[in-house]
Amino acid sequence: MLYLVPTPIGNLKDITLRALEVLKHVDLVLAEDTRTTSKLLNHYQITTPLTPYHQHNEHKVLSHLVSQLQAGKTMAVVTDAGTPGISDPAFLLVRECVKEGIRVETLPGATAFVPALVNSGLPCNRFVFEGFLPQKKGRQTLLKKLVEEERTIILYESPMRLVKTLEELAQYLGADRLCSVSRELTKMFEENVRGTLKELADHFKTKTVKGEIVIVIKGGGK
Repeated sequence: MLYLVPTPIGNLKDITLRALEVLKHVDLVLAEDTRTTSKLLNHYQITTPLTPYHQHNEHKVLSHLVSQLQAGKTMAVVTDAGTPGISDPAFLLVRECVKEGIRVETLPGATAFVPALVNSGLPCNRFVFEGFLPQKKGRQTLLKKLVEEERTIILYESPMRLVKTLEELAQYLGADRLCSVSRELTKMFEENVRGTLKELADHFKTKTVKGEIVIVIKGGGK
């Protein structure tokens, strides 16, 4: 059995009772960063063994993990924050488990883009999640495609690239396109800023930006 277990995106209280139960009883926890996950497990006095599972080793350890699962071990995949597989490792292992007939269960729980979307004030009934924009190859191609996107657009971004991305979005989608930027969700210094792409680019130019960031942009069309 393989479990995908969402972990808090900030506030450690935002974990479900079922998630704690699974983390306590599986044979092994696969962690994107064992140091980060250790803090969570220690907080809840969970002593389950940890092993690294991240984008740099997931291909190398895949067959070994599948063999262990086939032998009867139970494992939980966690990332540093949020739901495994959403711009984080998990897909390769899940795909292989499905292929090999190994049972996979995904627990509901924290993910950054849902609260950012709901809090944005923009339409939530139809949306497209693009994750992180490509840094180089394919970036302009995707930005041009987003021009015609009628659904609400959701992106992840790093603090270092936030202003640049907002300026590029303003260039392609229009400076007056409405958007919302959410950062440090569920944490003490949570910030949700709403306005046009130009207004938000100007806003974040004047301050030091930290934390995980979600950009929510109004779709095109009428």
